[in-house]
Amino acid sequence: MCETVRVEQAASQFLRAVRGRRSQLALARRLGYRSNPVANWETGRRFPTAREALRVCRRLRIDVQAAFERFLPAAVARREVERDLAGWLRDVKGTAAIGSVAERSGLSRFAVSRFLRGSAEPRLPDFLRLVEAMTGRASDLVAELVAIERVPALAPIHRLRQAARDLAFEEPWTEAILRTLESAEPATRAGIAWIAGQLALEPQVVRRCLERLEAAQLVEQHEGSYRPIGSLTVDTKAAPERVRTLNAHWGGVALARIAAPEPDDLFAYNVFSVAEPDLERIRMVLRASFREIRAIIASSQRSDAVALMNLQLVRFGAPPR
Repeated sequence: MCETVRVEQAASQFLRAVRGRRSQLALARRLGYRSNPVANWETGRRFPTAREALRVCRRLRIDVQAAFERFLPAAVARREVERDLAGWLRDVKGTAAIGSVAERSGLSRFAVSRFLRGSAEPRLPDFLRLVEAMTGRASDLVAELVAIERVPALAPIHRLRQAARDLAFEEPWTEAILRTLESAEPATRAGIAWIAGQLALEPQVVRRCLERLEAAQLVEQHEGSYRPIGSLTVDTKAAPERVRTLNAHWGGVALARIAAPEPDDLFAYNVFSVAEPDLERIRMVLRASFREIRAIIASSQRSDAVALMNLQLVRFGAPPR
């Protein structure tokens, strides 16, 4: 996604998809231009800023705010994306280091800093690079705004990502297996037996999951040793019953460890009663902590360890009216 040609090609195709059946000149006039910059946008000679591209979407009745909310609900809270795009980018970045964002996006630290401060406006391709670097899901944002099939530069990777998301629900252990491969030392012969030992799984389960991961182009195998070549992102916006099934799986894994904990495992609980506003404050703190932890994970420079974190807050009784 971060190759220059693909990102700029995707930006041009996205703008063409937004235009739809209107002529380039008609759109330029509707946007208030005397000249026709739309032709330059779609050929890649020049690009609008991300803010201008979103203005185009809104003028053509694409609900930008709703699309961004579907993409990352937490980052949209209390922000009007078009008016405060820099603030949205800061929310998405979280505590990730600017240097790591710059490295993953191919942009300079200076440029990233200016975009995040709002002292400079990112062009649409640079905005897509930032989103990809910070979330690994730029194609998802594009797909919330236009039909992804109309952006051929992104459609193949988007289909692969969707297949990977389905895989996480159908074979939950694939996620842990992929993370385990990411943490393996280069000299490790990461075969089925080694993976099974790391995760305390039956070899047939590991073999089945690896076959699915290979089919999804997330791992490759050479002489019985496996290595990761892609990332797996779970779609938490999926059908609620699928999410519940996945939560139940990993809750069951944690429950098994409670019965036979390792020395550095951490388990705790607290049954309490508080005022209704304070319960909401606790809920907000937990959500913020979860986002903070995900930001730490995203900005981690290497993968030495694999871990599972569950988060539960269960309310007893119905809330007052």
